[in-house]
Amino acid sequence: MKVTGFLAFAILSVSILSYGMTGASADTHLPLTVKTDLPLYSDGSIITITGKIRNYDSNSTLNEPVTIQVVSGTNRVAIAQVTPNNDGTFQTTLKAGGPVWKAGGEHTVMVNYKTSKVETMFDYAGGVSAPIEPPPIVAPTPPPPPPPIECESGYDLVNGECVQQAPTPPPAPVKEPEPDCGPGTILDPNTNTCIVDTKDPPPKTGGGCLIATATYGTELAPQVQMLRELRDNTVMSTGSGESFMTVFNDVYYSFSPYVADLEREHPAFREAVKAFITPMISSLAIMSLAENGSESHVLGLGITVIALNLGMYVAAPALIGFKVHRHIKSKMS
Repeated sequence: MKVTGFLAFAILSVSILSYGMTGASADTHLPLTVKTDLPLYSDGSIITITGKIRNYDSNSTLNEPVTIQVVSGTNRVAIAQVTPNNDGTFQTTLKAGGPVWKAGGEHTVMVNYKTSKVETMFDYAGGVSAPIEPPPIVAPTPPPPPPPIECESGYDLVNGECVQQAPTPPPAPVKEPEPDCGPGTILDPNTNTCIVDTKDPPPKTGGGCLIATATYGTELAPQVQMLRELRDNTVMSTGSGESFMTVFNDVYYSFSPYVADLEREHPAFREAVKAFITPMISSLAIMSLAENGSESHVLGLGITVIALNLGMYVAAPALIGFKVHRHIKSKMS
């Protein structure tokens, strides 16, 4: 019994001593918590650091201030001491930036209370390190454009709508050019051709030489001037010559306007007429030898010119035709 009682007393004593030692250890090795209000700070920002001491006894004489340090690598950039509140919480504020905040990047908050230590981290965007760029803003994809409007044949696109085209007016009729009618002719509006002007016939004497003018292109041509001078100064100076010109004009002006118009419209025909009348005009130069007012001279030279032209334009072609006919006939026989 004595041994049993001694053992029980020993166990009770050890238990009491063990409880007292555990309480003292808890008082000197208290766990800590610490945090910052934000994970990232820029130059000039206010950093709020809060924490709590568990099982904190505000009446204990062994209490100490909480030491807070902020370090970047091996460089300490801030330090503070804070007295805990009665419930064990503590708080302090620091301003980021200054001459000792040289490097940006990750910073460590180290909190010491007696022998307990705790740490937390935050990022500092100031200093010489590159600033943390915000994520790029992606512009929303615009909606695809509406498909183009296609109008069917006969319609035009006007202000986004298909509008029927205005009918195309018929082309204006092309008016045929009016012919250039020569002296002694007028334009017939019904047939658009030149006809003889019967209301104002060419004068019996002193009229223009229509065929020669159309052939040589102008009334100032030497051939036309020669014909006019022979007519006015030589032939018309005698009675027989005047009578001849009266009959000649009636015949000449009945067809000469048509021939002159054809010459103006067809250059090839004009060249053929020129080749035909040039020998005749050359033969008329003989009339310049007649004395003005001499009936005999004018009549004699006139008959000579007529005979010469009959020979050139009638006898010579007839003789040539006769010779050719005989030659062909002899060949055939």
